[in-house]
Parts: sequence; structure tokens; C-alpha cells
Amino acid sequence: MLTYPQFDPVAISLGPLSIHWYGIMYIVAFGGAWFLASYRARHSADQWTAEQISDLVFYGALGAVIGGRVGSVLFYNFGRFIEDPLWLFRVWEGGMSFHGGFLGVLFALFLYTRHIKKDYWTTIDFIAPFVPFGLGAGRIGNFIGGELWGKPTDVAWGMVFPHVDQLARHPSQLYEFSLEGAALFVIVWFFSAKPRPRFAVAGVFALGYGCFRFFIEFFREPDSHLGYLAFDWLTMGQILSLPLVGGGLLFLFLAYGRPQKLATN
Repeated sequence: MLTYPQFDPVAISLGPLSIHWYGIMYIVAFGGAWFLASYRARHSADQWTAEQISDLVFYGALGAVIGGRVGSVLFYNFGRFIEDPLWLFRVWEGGMSFHGGFLGVLFALFLYTRHIKKDYWTTIDFIAPFVPFGLGAGRIGNFIGGELWGKPTDVAWGMVFPHVDQLARHPSQLYEFSLEGAALFVIVWFFSAKPRPRFAVAGVFALGYGCFRFFIEFFREPDSHLGYLAFDWLTMGQILSLPLVGGGLLFLFLAYGRPQKLATN
């Protein structure tokens, strides 16, 4: 049995200014996305300028943050939002949703690709391989922040989170880092190393994330104010992951179910 190390959520304090680890993980996520996007652009037949890459990451980051907050409020805390609509803007009180951030990124990149006159779905295929890097950084941020812990367990690597209770629990944040972050990154990155049909890379990402997230939800403690939504095991995270599984299968069908010109990634 392990014990959660009780990290100080504040990484650096400079007088009245406090820099939290979770904020640093966002910087790592978006900085890594910029680095990986720049690398892919240098090895891609599709022309991307350095300025376009920087703008691409900026729009993606903006969509992720705004969409993540709106998604968290609407998907997981809609009742509180109805009672206090201004809570949507109090981001310092916490609450981000991957699924909301995902939709936010899709919308932000739709606007950006129209602006620079690039194909939208080719751009989605281009960015999909480095999205898991950001997801992994976010899950490390969850672990450092001591949030999103798992269900009680008797496995040897069960971890006690003293700020929660004295039960050994699944360190589900690390499961998510391992699958949604590291494993998905390796799968999508190497899959995209060769030219693939349009929609294929996005399809592998969506299917992989949806399956991994659905699986990990079995080990993660459901949100206390929502609990299980059906069958004494179905969570909101699983419901929101099903469209990704379906969308991923649809994209792979569009990519491989009919002859199509290979994309240049």
C-alpha cells in the first residue's frame, strides 16, 4: 500500500503571486504541443509556417481552456450553474472537462482554418498526434493536486489519499496518464508517421481516447454529486466518451471504407 505524498499545490510563491503546479502543467502541455507541432510541420508535405503553428497552438489552447470550463459547468455542474450563473467565470474555484475542451478545440480550429484557408479535417489529423501529450500533462496536474482519485481497492499499488480518507484507492490519475497520455501518444504518433487517408489519424485518436477513458472510469471514483447515472456503474465520463468511440469508428470507416487519396502528415 502506498501513501499519497501530499504535494504542495503551489509550486512557486513570489510575494502575493502564487504559481500552482496545475498551471505549470498547462504551460507544459501547450509548450509541448507547440514543439511537437513544429516538428511535424518540418516533416510534413503540407506547408505550415512558424507563425501559423504558433497561432494554431494559441487557438487550440484558447478553445481547450474555454471549452474545458464550459464543459465542466454544463456537463458536471449544471445545477450549480442554474443557481449561480456567474460561477462559470470563477475559474479559480476549479473545474475543467476534457470533453468540453475537446469540443472547444474543434470549434476554435474551425474558425482558424477558415481564416487561413486550410482544410479543416486535414488540420485535425495534423494536430491529433500531439494532443495526448497535453492530456498526460493534465493528468499529472490532477495527481499533484490530489484530485480525481480512484475507488477503494486492495491491489498492492493502492494509494491512501489522506485528505480524502484512510482507504487505499486506485491512483486513477496515473492510470489516465499512462493510457490517455503516454500509450495514446505512442499509438497515434507512430500511426501518423506514414501517410494516412483523411480522417484516419483523427479516428485513431478519438477511438483510442474514448476506449481508454471508458475503461478507466471503472476505477475512478464517480463525481459525488452525480454518482452513477445507470446500472450502478455508468458514469458521466463514460457517457461522454461513447460519442468519441462512435466518431472514431465513423472516421476510420470514412478513411478506409472507400478509396481515398492519402493525406500528407
